[in-house]
Amino acid sequence: MNLLLLKQLSILSVFAGVILGLITVVPYVSLVSFLITILCLSAFIIVYLKQNELIGIISVREGCIFGALIGFVSFLAFAVAYTPISMLLGWLIPSYTQGFLRFFLGSFGSFVVMIMLIILMAGISALFNGFAGLVTAYVYELITGIKKENNQNSSVDFEIK
Repeated sequence: MNLLLLKQLSILSVFAGVILGLITVVPYVSLVSFLITILCLSAFIIVYLKQNELIGIISVREGCIFGALIGFVSFLAFAVAYTPISMLLGWLIPSYTQGFLRFFLGSFGSFVVMIMLIILMAGISALFNGFAGLVTAYVYELITGIKKENNQNSSVDFEIK
């Protein structure tokens, strides 16, 4: 694996997760942004990287690995952005229905449970986004007709201009 590409994917995932975490606070778009984060954010990031020619030919296996990495990191960033804002709004506005997280900071045990739930959801997000990355890489293989050779060591094709 290319470490530069993994760092690039992690940075894009954190950025997208924070943006979607901030958007999820808005009540009418919260479900859509949450589902995008959980289910298919990796497909959007891989398509973005392909459109800007930041990655070259990726295999289906690499698409799955990249998707799982994107899903896990983006959900952790999502939770870091969404959780404090939701708790604050839940304390300030009693009728704010998404502020259910205010109940988790009553004791240390509930805080630990919240951390464990975030890690569990990040794992589930990694699973679904891994599948979305796999499907995205497979569709790109079908569209272009170019399949990555198994004996290539490099996972990225760079063009130096």
